[in-house]
Amino acid sequence: MNQETAISARGLRKAYGANVAVDGIDLDVHKGEVFALLGPNGAGKTTTVEILEGYRRRDAGEVSVLGVDPGEGGPAWRSRVGIVLQGTGEFDDLTVGEVVSHFARFYPAADDPAEVVARVGLAEKTHARTHTLSGGQKRRLDVALGIVGRPELLFLDEPTTGFDPEARREFWGLIRHLSEIGVTIVLTTHYLDEAETLADRVGVIVGGRLVAVDAPARLGDRQTAPATVAWRTEEGSWRSEQSATPTALVADLAARFGGEVPGLTVTRPTLEDVYLRMIGDGR
Repeated sequence: MNQETAISARGLRKAYGANVAVDGIDLDVHKGEVFALLGPNGAGKTTTVEILEGYRRRDAGEVSVLGVDPGEGGPAWRSRVGIVLQGTGEFDDLTVGEVVSHFARFYPAADDPAEVVARVGLAEKTHARTHTLSGGQKRRLDVALGIVGRPELLFLDEPTTGFDPEARREFWGLIRHLSEIGVTIVLTTHYLDEAETLADRVGVIVGGRLVAVDAPARLGDRQTAPATVAWRTEEGSWRSEQSATPTALVADLAARFGGEVPGLTVTRPTLEDVYLRMIGDGR
């Protein structure tokens, strides 16, 4: 692993009996980037992340996370890594402030618990017992517990599940802030708009293999894929045409219509289009 790489994996493999969950994955995650790992259920992304977190033993391959083999990482290494699982636990008899303060004691240089609670949008719930929180508020508490130790590397597993649209966008602001101060973030999500908004790069896992890694805008050659130009004809019906040179086509249409083209739209494949094609091809 070089100084610019937070995570490096080569030939990563894990099988459960005859079922190969991770089949020879090579992966690099750069320091300071937000990396989103995408894939259908059962594709191997959870097993991959658990190996990187040090919670699951690999069968083969080499892995370095912050310069340490996660299978051998001790307390000092773990204090540098934050993890937000799909569910951290239940603390019904404790308040939000008490839970975060308790977890802060596990780290040698923890952040101020009150500031962390405010950062995740739970300041007004500081003295509320956790069993009174909504699903989205409990998810924010999970995030607070993952970042209170000031991690260099943060794993987020489906972090905005249960969030309403406003809460999701507030959370995205928190992720941007963490990235800006240099935290490396590995994100798993089923929300493709979340991956497109937050991630510097995305990786797609299908059948235990990493089939593509690129910036969201370039994944699957999105930026050069034919565009679909649609418009309303002189007779009032809709027509669409795929074109590798959409600007030229629009110019021709503008000349035909004398300027404005009725109902004109120009679209390229979305991240969802590319993703669905990839997981379909990989099955």
